[in-house]
Amino acid sequence: MSANENLAGLSAAGVSVWLDDISRERLETGNLKELIAGSSVAGVTSNPSIFAAALSKGSGYDEQIADLAVRKVSVDEAARAITTFDIRWAADVLATVFETTGGQDGRVSIEVDPRLAHETEATIAEAKALWWAVDRPNTMIKIPATEAGLPAITAAIGEGISVNVTLIFSLERYRGVMDAYMAGLEIAKGKGLDLSTIRSVASFFVSRVDSEIDKRLDGIGTDEALALKGKAAVANARLAYQEFENAFATGRWEALAAAGAVPQRPLWASTSVKNPDYRDVLYVEDLIAPGTVNTMPEGTLHDFADHGEVEADTIRPHYADAATVMLRLERVGVDYADVVKVLEDEGVDKFIVSWKQLLEQIESKLNTSGAQK
Repeated sequence: MSANENLAGLSAAGVSVWLDDISRERLETGNLKELIAGSSVAGVTSNPSIFAAALSKGSGYDEQIADLAVRKVSVDEAARAITTFDIRWAADVLATVFETTGGQDGRVSIEVDPRLAHETEATIAEAKALWWAVDRPNTMIKIPATEAGLPAITAAIGEGISVNVTLIFSLERYRGVMDAYMAGLEIAKGKGLDLSTIRSVASFFVSRVDSEIDKRLDGIGTDEALALKGKAAVANARLAYQEFENAFATGRWEALAAAGAVPQRPLWASTSVKNPDYRDVLYVEDLIAPGTVNTMPEGTLHDFADHGEVEADTIRPHYADAATVMLRLERVGVDYADVVKVLEDEGVDKFIVSWKQLLEQIESKLNTSGAQK
């Protein structure tokens, strides 16, 4: 299968294309293999919402759930058995990509229990348990970028665990994430670990920023405010890339790089457009720069394959414009600090709700299977 020209062009521009979805059906049918071959997919991300949706469809999980019911495992244990099974399978499918890219891509992410988002020690323990359970070098453990998550990121990296830091909305928190990564590498270096095997991405959420700020701009209602709709998310992400360039050009980083460390790449998450008035590939086309990852739901992936346009760099030439957008938002009355706090709180809450839905679905299936036995 020949690769799609648009997605191949995106990869050539330095953007790793990852799929923001996983399901047993996608693995069983060979769909993930097809996307790797034809759509330049080089990684997979998952979250509680994705797993809850996957489990609600079809019968792909029935056999495993029946086995778990016979063993009378707890609902939480069943959830981890089911999700790690899919992650392990996807990691094996992506193993060749992992090898050919020297470990840069071919990555599959699984998230710690979102109910632990504000508990540092529990998050560390969960990250270790997931790393052990999946047992694949191309896994990444997703840890949310809450205040409690930052020291957990450092601890996990210090243990040699590759981490996908999720739910980043603010530039200040992103600086903290990069600091946590470097602190973890310094610990790993002190332990004599091979830094080149430790990888991380920082998942900076995009579309949700526009959704929240656009709502506030509508509330303000002035012409100046309404003219800023649909501009905040891209501006925020572009300034995040500027922070990335600054952080990984310091003497601190140079010392780690000399020891074999690899930069933590910015990953653009939440890249499906929520407002139908906006171009459906806005958060892909406007965030192209070397050394980035864009994880897309399948719909966005197909949209870009169909009509996406690739420029060599749509981020770095626009730093000044991005800063101006953020300044104008402040002037019309948008409280950036409040926006990012609301988004982080909502992000954690949404994942907790999805995780609870997943547990409820599993419990129901376990009970049904147990009754049938």
